[in-house]
Amino acid sequence: MHIQSNIKFLRKRRGRTQDEVSGFLNMKRSTYAGYENGVAEPGIEELKLFSDYFRISMDTLVRVNLSGLSESQLSQLESGFDVYVKGTGLRILATTVDKQNRDNIELVAERAKAGYKRGYADPEFIRELPVFQLPFLSPERKYRTFQISGDSMKPIPDGAYITAEFVENWDYLKNGDPCIILTKDEGLVFKLVEKDFRHQKFILHSLNREYQSYPIAVEEIAEIWKFIHYISNEMPDKMPLEHELFAVIANLKRDVDGLKGSDPRFREDDNADVPAGLSAGRQPATDNK
Repeated sequence: MHIQSNIKFLRKRRGRTQDEVSGFLNMKRSTYAGYENGVAEPGIEELKLFSDYFRISMDTLVRVNLSGLSESQLSQLESGFDVYVKGTGLRILATTVDKQNRDNIELVAERAKAGYKRGYADPEFIRELPVFQLPFLSPERKYRTFQISGDSMKPIPDGAYITAEFVENWDYLKNGDPCIILTKDEGLVFKLVEKDFRHQKFILHSLNREYQSYPIAVEEIAEIWKFIHYISNEMPDKMPLEHELFAVIANLKRDVDGLKGSDPRFREDDNADVPAGLSAGRQPATDNK
């Protein structure tokens, strides 16, 4: 039970006194102080009052030690993204922090992907993952790095490490956003997303056109992380489409130039401006005397 420490923590976080909170809740100050100090235990009605006042669910107030959460986690809670809110698909993310209470970037390597499917919400599992920091990323957002496998998202190479930002509200996603998606059946996949919320699903697309797109119901998705960048020790083995088009055009131009050089009609045209008495490829006679 964390209710006593939580209401004290939240009150101080908001810069309120016991008099102010108890007065707003129409509660005696001594009664409220007793709840904070653990002398008395609030009942259901009091829990509802605290939940409404602090805008935190009763389950979270009772079960989660809020003082142990990072700033980004607390911001999620205060924005309405609560782990115990049912049916929204939004929750507090299991995460780790460094000594300065900054969110770490956890690394989910290929060998850890199967375990992540089972343990993504388990703080103990997340705590065992390797962690690092990238100073150019926002400290106000939550990032995680995932190693991908396969060629479905070429030109991003097999084995690349995708750093992505946790998406709290899927409405904010745009069609075509590349995302790491944790599904209940497949586990982790890296795809372009297309929203179809009218039918409560996403359509997932690959960059590699050899792979077919497929739908997935929103209730089958546990997490979505939006692509930020990738790290790889390989150069992409396939250029982006527009670069390919430029290469094709350049090759066509070389072919046309080659045809001009071998077609006599082009040679006749080339000689059109040559003065009379001279022909292309011949030098005028010179007097060696």
